[in-house]
Amino acid sequence: MLIQGFNTIFSWVSTGLLVFTVVAFINAAIHREDAYRAAGKNTKPFWLIILGLAAVVMGLFPILSILPLIGLVATIVYTVDVRPALKEVSGRGPGRRGSSSDGPYGPFRR
Repeated sequence: MLIQGFNTIFSWVSTGLLVFTVVAFINAAIHREDAYRAAGKNTKPFWLIILGLAAVVMGLFPILSILPLIGLVATIVYTVDVRPALKEVSGRGPGRRGSSSDGPYGPFRR
């Protein structure tokens, strides 16, 4: 009974981590290639390969083995380091100035 409960918990955790990795992969695929260069990060194909392999490994192996943990570390690095830099370069980050209604000389007023 207790082992079945642990298996259920581990399956939910594994599913959550797989979803986390797939979302990071989709986010990496959305950004343009030149944004990676402008942010000073590795190339877009590099991150797509790393995150794709991480998703495959998390789907095939149990969470307590070493390969899914390496994939999780790669996903966390992308999410914490690369993604904010890409958002900053793309103009969607926290350093963004103005709003979407701003013109070249300031906000549009009616």
